[in-house]
Amino acid sequence: MLLAIDIGNTNVVIALFHKEELVYDWRINSDPKRTADEYISILLSLFRDAGLSLSAINSSVLSTVVPQLLGPFIRVVGRLTGKKPLVVNTSIYDKLPVKVPETAIHEIGTDLVCNAVEAYYFFKESCIIVDFGTALTFTALAADGSIEGVAITPGLGTAVTALFSNTAQLPSVPLEAPPSSLGTNTTHSIQAGIVLGYKGLVESLINDMKHDLNKKNGTPVSEIHVIATGGLNSVLKPITDVLHHVDKQLTLKGLRRIAEICGETW
Repeated sequence: MLLAIDIGNTNVVIALFHKEELVYDWRINSDPKRTADEYISILLSLFRDAGLSLSAINSSVLSTVVPQLLGPFIRVVGRLTGKKPLVVNTSIYDKLPVKVPETAIHEIGTDLVCNAVEAYYFFKESCIIVDFGTALTFTALAADGSIEGVAITPGLGTAVTALFSNTAQLPSVPLEAPPSSLGTNTTHSIQAGIVLGYKGLVESLINDMKHDLNKKNGTPVSEIHVIATGGLNSVLKPITDVLHHVDKQLTLKGLRRIAEICGETW
């Protein structure tokens, strides 16, 4: 099996693939203060509860947007499997079917590169990938695999947390659409501002990016697909029609695809 690890700002997602099939996945908190030994203990417990043997893991691949956790997780994988993981970074970009702009090659998040790789194989056409995570990101991908640009804004959960943490009387509220934009209590007022406000933000940015892609490479606006990923896409999907496809496992699938491209076997 292939062990795939996606380290985000909020969660570390650990997954196991058998051939192309995602057979197990778990989420644990991202905590740079934890040691490699602590993470090893957590993973061993997860594998044991699932009845999995470490000997079943043949290869591993790792992506992180938290630099402090790169070293610890390389040690985690080494201890668990006896081999170093394939790390998604600039050293392998020239092997990938997507092209990262030179101006962003040392800045773009490796999770966005994973998303782009899988979206490229899925569509083979121009698309916009919207990742609803701690940050809400929009990645524009041309039909030839060129990453044309990225837009970044705070994620929905980040916005709610910031509002709750920095105000004296506003509570934390569930991330769900209110009955109306005319909030008649505090909960509905915050939901109107955050959820419906982000609906407008997402629709507006996607529209702008489609037209900018059209200006840049002539792709007809109507032919640009939009794919959503990340845990919080479900908040907006029911109230907008701009998200054509949803794949919550896009980043993990991109990691598997990159491992395959780079010659890993499992």
